[in-house]
Amino acid sequence: MSEEGNRASLREEAAAQLANVTKTAPQFEAITPRWLVRLMDWKPLEAGTFRVNKVDEGKAIESTCGHEDESTLASTYVDYVDKPREYRLSSITAILNVNTRVSDLLSNPYDQVREQLRLLIESVKEKQESELLNNADYGLQHNVADGQKVKTRKGAPTPDDLDELLTKVWKEPSIFLAHPRAIAAFGRECTRRGVPPPTVTLFGTPFLTWRGIPLVPTDKLAVRGKDQKTKILLLRVGEKKQGVVGLFQPGLPGEQSPGLSVRFMGIDQRALASYLVALYCSAAVLTDDAIALLEDVDVGQYHEYK
Repeated sequence: MSEEGNRASLREEAAAQLANVTKTAPQFEAITPRWLVRLMDWKPLEAGTFRVNKVDEGKAIESTCGHEDESTLASTYVDYVDKPREYRLSSITAILNVNTRVSDLLSNPYDQVREQLRLLIESVKEKQESELLNNADYGLQHNVADGQKVKTRKGAPTPDDLDELLTKVWKEPSIFLAHPRAIAAFGRECTRRGVPPPTVTLFGTPFLTWRGIPLVPTDKLAVRGKDQKTKILLLRVGEKKQGVVGLFQPGLPGEQSPGLSVRFMGIDQRALASYLVALYCSAAVLTDDAIALLEDVDVGQYHEYK
């Protein structure tokens, strides 16, 4: 007799046809915490343009100290740079198409339009953080003055190297930015020297620190090539500190979050509903000493401990 003939109850596989399957929303591994966007100060603009006016540092500003007689006081003025740099907002845009049959019939328990937009917006925001660091015009690592660049002494990022960065951004430094592997490499060098870095908690998450400055991970500072080299940035953040600021346009039509808008574009003859997702952003380095860069950071060195 067959195995089926010996059964005394309904098969589990058959019973499963009547059961409701518990489902998750779509999981997207590319989503990161995007700490840089969270930790930067954001400056709202009026017309998508930001002008950074600077003092002409080559013009001496005279003053008098210890004036006790009736001699003539120093006469002076503060001169400005003639052609200050202007930053214009860059756009990250995408058009989402959703078949209305899909959104009408297959939106329970998860709304298809909402989930498609959520995932697209996450992707656009990941692109935003990448552009803040890597854009050829306003990306932070491309706006470091030559005098603010330091090379590692021996390849691996050591406490000495990060101390050297701190001499470049010594006025109220805010954060180090580094690839997670660069932070791990720095941790190995600290362990080797017997000086494990302490941690600090931000947004409920622990971060390694050096000299009290958190090392913030981002995978947008890439590890490149067979030699596994990357870079580490040190920033001073905020307009009041003459540091680094993010730029955005408030009050956009269809605004979902600062600088991000979603607008319905209509339904075409193929029954495709279209939505325009646009994010406008940029970044500005207000003074040269607000940012420094550690180059040639080798993340592939390991040590044996005996």
